[in-house]
Amino acid sequence: MDLEKRIELVRRPPTEEIITDEDLRNLLETKQTPMAYDGFEPSGILHLGSGILRSIKISDFLEAKIDFTLWIADWFGYINNKMGGDLEAIKKVGEYFVEGWKACGVNIGKVKILWTSDAVKDPSYWRGVIDVAKNVTVQRAIRASPIMGRSESDIKYTAQLLYPMMQAWDPFYMEADILQLGMDQRHATILSKELASKLGQTPRVCVHHHLLAGLQGTKGRMGQETATLQIEDKMSKSKPHTAVFIHDSGQEIEQKINKAFCPEKIVEGNPILEMWKYIILRKFDSRTVERPSKFGGDLEIQKYEEVENAFREGKLHPLDLKKGTIRALDEILAPVRKHFEKGRAKELYEFVKSAQVTR
Repeated sequence: MDLEKRIELVRRPPTEEIITDEDLRNLLETKQTPMAYDGFEPSGILHLGSGILRSIKISDFLEAKIDFTLWIADWFGYINNKMGGDLEAIKKVGEYFVEGWKACGVNIGKVKILWTSDAVKDPSYWRGVIDVAKNVTVQRAIRASPIMGRSESDIKYTAQLLYPMMQAWDPFYMEADILQLGMDQRHATILSKELASKLGQTPRVCVHHHLLAGLQGTKGRMGQETATLQIEDKMSKSKPHTAVFIHDSGQEIEQKINKAFCPEKIVEGNPILEMWKYIILRKFDSRTVERPSKFGGDLEIQKYEEVENAFREGKLHPLDLKKGTIRALDEILAPVRKHFEKGRAKELYEFVKSAQVTR
């Protein structure tokens, strides 16, 4: 595969930004098989963003001949008091995450899975965390608090200051070349990049992916320019009304999508259009949206620009768009639901459903 094709795969949506394009190009030119990673706090049921969207982007990286590591950040969840601060429960949720990604299309045999609970047994891990902390002020650590899904005013305990120090060290510890995390993690990824030389490391490439908007809509597009809005506006498992979960039935999908923010001709902050851009038209080469004949008949869609333009111009009514969205999501999630009908996957799902989900 040629260099330009590999770069194109990395850039494909849901990628939001690359820091920097030149760094990515140099990396792919000089290293045959670089490694990217993303980290996850095990903290509840997977939704479209953390499940389907994640599998789509991982597939892009694997196709680009870039190895991928999934970092199960169970100790981060412990610091963040997820699952009521029960570390064993957090670990079981981590196992559920792996089953969820598998069901959503991640080729588990081609990715590497690492756990923070294994890394913390290694003295060199803590040496690196301390080295990071020696180069970061308390105020800088507090400013990084949004990576925990919390505001600066939420930081009350010393343990919370460890969180960004650990995350800043993680890519160096696992020898990752690319930090492929969500836009809400920029405080940590940029910190890693800035500290690299002080830690005797080479700067890593940051590839930030888009955060899927919640069903309530957003105050603007969910991009870098609205990064401060993302914590409240993104799809979130701790706010069930904002999310379509990977286990939702056809009826639940219908109920949620029908209630979702989707005013006629409004593109900005529209979560239904986001699903078409980042999920539906990444999973299907084309889709047909059914319309009454008096409004032009069925609309065949192959590119996102087609559905956005038709909606903006009033040629596609919100009800017709929502009906097409419901059908597409139900098809996408049908095999996921089936995966969790039996065996260990079912057991883990039942555990997570009954566990305490905390913000």
